[in-house]
Amino acid sequence: MSGLMKALVYGGPGIRSWKSVPIPKLLRPTDAIVKLTSTTICGTDLHISAGDVPACKPGTILGHEGIGIIDSIGSDVKNFQKGDKVIISCITNCNSCFYCKNNLQSHCLDGGWILGYKIDGTQAEYVRIPHANSSLYKVPKSASDESLLMLSDILPTSYEIGVLSGKIKQGDSVAIVGAGPVGLSCLLTVSNFKPSKVIMIDLDDNRLAASRRFGATHAVNPKRVSSVKDEIEKITSDITAKRTNGVIPQDDLSGVDVAIECVGVPAAFDTCQEIIAPGGRIANVGVHGKKVDLRLQDLWIKNIGITTGLVSAFSTEELLSRILKGEIDSSKLVTHRFKMSEMEKAYEVFSNASSNGAIKTFIKADDA
Repeated sequence: MSGLMKALVYGGPGIRSWKSVPIPKLLRPTDAIVKLTSTTICGTDLHISAGDVPACKPGTILGHEGIGIIDSIGSDVKNFQKGDKVIISCITNCNSCFYCKNNLQSHCLDGGWILGYKIDGTQAEYVRIPHANSSLYKVPKSASDESLLMLSDILPTSYEIGVLSGKIKQGDSVAIVGAGPVGLSCLLTVSNFKPSKVIMIDLDDNRLAASRRFGATHAVNPKRVSSVKDEIEKITSDITAKRTNGVIPQDDLSGVDVAIECVGVPAAFDTCQEIIAPGGRIANVGVHGKKVDLRLQDLWIKNIGITTGLVSAFSTEELLSRILKGEIDSSKLVTHRFKMSEMEKAYEVFSNASSNGAIKTFIKADDA
């Protein structure tokens, strides 16, 4: 295979272009070349495009999510063959180093998050996938791309770093701070643990309305209440009363069992610290680019746990099974649809999500 393809190329801070570049070639026996049928845009792509990730060099093709058909494989690729439909994981893993063997594939010694960052990514007609045997997932050709595409990154991220790290138990109260794509993905995957209350907190009424449709039991807009902490205490008062046999507790005994931060700004993490109950867990999913104050002077006495992380995508097969069984409908996250030739338009829409209600874009190959 030779010739040119179209791809979205990072040209430096604030510069990107949909242009012709060479079709990738197999470089290692463990590689596969995948012809994209669909891709999407992540908030991380916006950060890279703005120049916030200096490790990504000009000339790199953006994107780390996609569905496609295998076009060619290296001699060591045994799990797939040409023509297979596959999910491209945002995490490349060798499946043999210390970190991969301990479900920390995000820190793979010969991979991790490299697509659209350290090597060319998926916002293109073709992409080279290293370690294809363990970095791709075969799916039925009849399955919907719109549902499967969310398995590249956003569903495993929200599930592993938010839901699983939060150690949610049946009957727990859960607050998800941020009703964007990641927060709503947490909402889609949390029901399996049967929490008693799932409270979505966001400044956007449209996103809060979407969270209600997705299954949130309560929605709180900080701009419309005098105190988020007081509002959470009201919502969880029945749980608190049951646990204390009706005794009115001190303020620091009220709150949620699990707070999941899905924004990546100091104010969102502050909210988690304010509303967490004794014995609770704060699971930080958001990508923070600024200093955040840890209120250890208030939290040390509450016996809480705080977790952070980058997705390792060890849950992809579990989530795929749940989607194919109809237990999760992740296609609900898609609000806007484009062709690959409209990539720049898709970026414009996603960059202004608050004004147009965008959650996730679905970008389909022009010939798919």
